[in-house]
Amino acid sequence: MRLRITPRDTSFFDLLAELASHLVVGSQLLGEILGASKADRKAIGKKISEAENAADDVTHTIMRQLNSTFVTPLDRDDIAGLASALDDCMDHMEEAADLIVLYKLEEIPRKVSDQVSVLQRCSELTAEAMPHLRQMNDLSEYWVEINRLENQADKAHRKLLAQMFDEVQDPIQLMKIKEVVETLETAADAFEKVANMVETIALKES
Repeated sequence: MRLRITPRDTSFFDLLAELASHLVVGSQLLGEILGASKADRKAIGKKISEAENAADDVTHTIMRQLNSTFVTPLDRDDIAGLASALDDCMDHMEEAADLIVLYKLEEIPRKVSDQVSVLQRCSELTAEAMPHLRQMNDLSEYWVEINRLENQADKAHRKLLAQMFDEVQDPIQLMKIKEVVETLETAADAFEKVANMVETIALKES
C-alpha cells in the first residue's frame, strides 16, 4: 500500500458500497419478475426502474464529488470508471426487465432463471467487495469468483440459445426472448468488467 500523508475524502468508498447495494435489489427484483404473471410484471418492473434511478443518483453524486474534491482516496479516473461500470450493471438488468414487460412474453424459458441466478450472486459478491476497497484487503477471491461465474453464465447462455432455437416455433417470439437473453448475458459481462477493474485498482494500490 502506498504511503499517503495528504488527507483524503473517504466518503467515495461509502458511495461505491451504496451503489453496489442497489445492484442486489435490482437482481432480486429481476428474479421476481421471471416468476410473476404478466399482470404483476409491470409493478415489479417499476420497482426495478426505481432501483435503477437510485443507482443513477449515487453515480451522479460520485461524479459531482469528484469534480469538487482535491485529493481522492484512489485515482480519480479509477473511481469514475468503477462507478460507471457499476451503474452499467444496473442499467443492463433494468433493460432486461423492461423488455420482459414491453414484449408481454407469454412464457419465459426456465433456464433464463439460471442466468438471473448468476447475476444475483454477482450482485451479492460485488456488494460485499466494495467496502474492502477502503483497505484493499480480501479482494482476490472476489474477482476470481466473478470470473468463474461469468464463464458459467457464458455456458448457460449458449445452451439456452440452442434450446430456444429447438423449442420456440414462433420466430417473433424467438426474437423477443433472444433479446432478453442477450441483455442478461451483457449484464454478466458488465459484472466481470467491474471485477477486472477492482483487480487492476488493487494491483495499482498495492
